[in-house]
Amino acid sequence: MTESNSGQLPQLWAVMPAHYDDPAVQQLLQQFHAAQLETYGYADDPTDTPARDYIPPQGLFLLGRDATARPSGCGGWRTLDATTAELKRMYVHPHARRQCLGRRLLLRLEATARLHGYTHMQLETGAANAAALTLYRRSGYLPIEPYRPGRDPEINRALRKTL
Repeated sequence: MTESNSGQLPQLWAVMPAHYDDPAVQQLLQQFHAAQLETYGYADDPTDTPARDYIPPQGLFLLGRDATARPSGCGGWRTLDATTAELKRMYVHPHARRQCLGRRLLLRLEATARLHGYTHMQLETGAANAAALTLYRRSGYLPIEPYRPGRDPEINRALRKTL
């Protein structure tokens, strides 16, 4: 499928399920972790999350590749409670930003969570991540109270959407 990328030629994205411990996924997650450390001074380590959290039916992880098969973005969901899936580890590499890959990943993650019976999607993102906040708000996510203990509301934003 093609997506518009600000007047340039359409970009072909392949978005497929991937194992959380896949080397291409881990490479993107380490880049994501480094970017969070640079922005906020700390970040949750992606290796602290068990890969089994993203195995259907309790979760799913996706990897997006560009037309050259280069890993370009990722994201997943995992079970938060009986009706809620938690969106996690959404990241788009700088070379692929502003080309709708994040939206493509988000739509696919929402659709698969819905197919698995979840009625809500919930997430946290950083207050300084304007692009992510814009994507989520335009996609129907609304602010909620923090749901993870110890999160600083000045830094973290919690959002939720009815699927």
